[in-house]
Amino acid sequence: MAEQTPKSYFEEKIARKLVEKPETSKAVNSIYEFNITGENGGVWTVDLTKEPGSVQAGSTGNAKCIVTCAANDFMNIVSGKMNPQMAFMSGKLKIKGDMGLAMKLQKVIG
Repeated sequence: MAEQTPKSYFEEKIARKLVEKPETSKAVNSIYEFNITGENGGVWTVDLTKEPGSVQAGSTGNAKCIVTCAANDFMNIVSGKMNPQMAFMSGKLKIKGDMGLAMKLQKVIG
């Protein structure tokens, strides 16, 4: 299996999770923007305002919570190698916007 990249994680794993678990959208009911920096980085919008939710490349400008993280750190967080709270405290994971939504991030990317 090829090493997973942020692009494949968003466009395959998260997109599939939203279809398989539409209750995730209902529980969160907001829009996130992920700015993943560095090699294999990019910008993705995860819209959880309607079921089953959607993932699209790029920014819609409507995000209530913006997450910025380096690609390598992001993959370490989603694979369980890095604790998200520690990443945030050490400045490797940056959050702008609604901090209440930041607390629900694990439902989205976990």
